[in-house]
Formats: sequence, C-alpha cells, structure tokens
Amino acid sequence: MRIRHWSVRSFDFPLLQIAIVATILALIQLAFEPVSWWHWAGVTASVIAAVIQWARIYPWTPLARCTVVRSNSYAPEHELKLLVSNVLTPNRQASKLIDLVHEHEPDILLTLESDQWWGDQLDAAIGKSMPEAVRIPLDNLYGMHLYSRLPLEDVKVKCLIQDDIPSIHAWVKMRDGSRIRFHALHPRPPAPSESDESLWRDAELLLVGQTIAESNEPTVIAGDLNDVAWSPTTKLFCRISGMLDLRRGRGQYSTFHAKYPMLRWPLDHVFVTEHFTLVHMERLPEMGSDHFPILVTIRHNPTRATENEPEKADSDEQEDAEETIEEAQDRHGEAPV
Repeated sequence: MRIRHWSVRSFDFPLLQIAIVATILALIQLAFEPVSWWHWAGVTASVIAAVIQWARIYPWTPLARCTVVRSNSYAPEHELKLLVSNVLTPNRQASKLIDLVHEHEPDILLTLESDQWWGDQLDAAIGKSMPEAVRIPLDNLYGMHLYSRLPLEDVKVKCLIQDDIPSIHAWVKMRDGSRIRFHALHPRPPAPSESDESLWRDAELLLVGQTIAESNEPTVIAGDLNDVAWSPTTKLFCRISGMLDLRRGRGQYSTFHAKYPMLRWPLDHVFVTEHFTLVHMERLPEMGSDHFPILVTIRHNPTRATENEPEKADSDEQEDAEETIEEAQDRHGEAPV
C-alpha cells in the first residue's frame, strides 16, 4: 500500500476488465498456433496476467465462500434495511430515487454528493415518513444526507482527516430496543481532479477501522468509499476493523459507472461486524447518477456471530495502518492535489 499515486492505485479498480482482456489475448494468440519462442512468451504472459487477476477477483464471485452467513429465519424487529445512493450533485432526477425509496421503504436512506437542492427534494418527499435526519448539504461533491425511520442517537458529524470531507457517526435504535453503531463515509478518491494520492482515503478508512476494532460493538459502515473491495486498502481496513464484506461469496454488485457497462466496479459498500447476518442485497436501477443505488437488508443476530469469518490484522499490518494515519494527520491542512 506504500505506492499511493493515483496513476498506480487506479489499477486496483478494473481487475475484471484486465482479466477479461488478458484471457481474450491468450485465446487469440493460441488460435494462431504459436511456433516461435516470442509468440509463446506472449501467450504465457497473457495467461499469467489472467490467472493473477481472476485469483484476486475470485473471493467476490458466487463460487467462493461467504464471510457473512445468510439469515434463516423471519424476524423483522431485528432487521435493518439500508439504501445507499451517490446521487451525483448535478443530477436532477430526484424523482427516480424518491420512487425507489417509496417502493422499497428502507429504514435508512444515505445519500452522497447531495447538495441543498437534493436535501430540499428529499425533505419534501420523505421528511415525514423518515423524520430522523442528518443534513450536510455541500457543493463540493461531499455533501451527505441521512434519513431514518428508526431513532438516531448520539449523532456526530466529523471531518476525520480533511476539513472539507465530512462523515456521519451515530447509534441506530432498532425495533427490538437494541442499538447498533452506524458510520457513513465518503472519503476523497485518488484521481487527477481530486487528489494525486490515496493517502487521505486510506487514512480515513483505517482510522474508522481502528475505532471499530476497539469498541467490539455491532457496527455498520456504509457509503461511497471510492475504493473496490479487493484493493489493498479495503482488505487492510477489513482486517484492522474485523468488518465483513457482504459481497464476498455473492458477487461484485458493481455500482459505478452506471453509464458504461464495460467499465464498472463496486465503489458503494456496506460492511458489517460479525453480529449480523444477511437477509437481502440488491443493486437497484439507475436514477440519473453515475452510481447505481444499492439496497441491503441485514439482521442483528449476535447468536450466529461465530458462523461469520472476520479476518485479523497481523503486527505488520497494524503498523502499516498506524503509519498511514499518522502521515495523514501530520499533513493535515495540506492541499490534496
């Protein structure tokens, strides 16, 4: 994870596309019956590249083992239905998202990139049915709105690493009276228009991960993390925090880019601690944004915690995470680009 420049870290994203291209190249070369050593070298290189990428993607296919078990009983009082949507600030098709909210009736709606206009549309449409709300309308692509049918307690809005990147932290009181910790994140990505490096994103994820590891409370993280599930950062975050990826063993559920089917990867995530089981997960239809919304229903079921499979960080990974966080904190106030 030491190489943080966007030009390198951007290759974390299109693993599926690289695997497909490498596989096609290998098949094309084999079709021409290679005879020379350099021709065979090309075939070998393509096969090696394909195998490496497919191996990295494998845990996020239905062929792999799930790390979060599926619920096997009906107990709605223990369930939390969550809809996460990066709305794309200039997108004005709010009615599409509102229709999805009315159709699926989530307990919690989290929007990313939502400005004042988006907040006004959502307040008018769902403000009465989802009265608990946290509103952070911003015009810098990092606004957030959180709406809930369930009580929100001890709500805090924090800028963990950079002063213009907010996050939401709260307790959600479930219908059965239990409480779960909820974190909503949207860290800055490594991209030419945003940041030359991934440090700020990496540090925010790892800082929250350390907090979760110290608490041992039932916890949910949701948001556009601007990272894919198989990247070194996200995998380290899961090991540091003990959080589990609902996608593992089920599929990629790619949420970005909604407009380009051949260039899609999973950027919008819901991670849970071992206290939960999965009821349902679904990528919803497009709603004018460059991201698809994602809908997840989980069940607070701590009695089945031992059936889930969280990973633990070793001492080197703990040190790596600590150094990343310290570097970001030492450079606080520095322009990201």
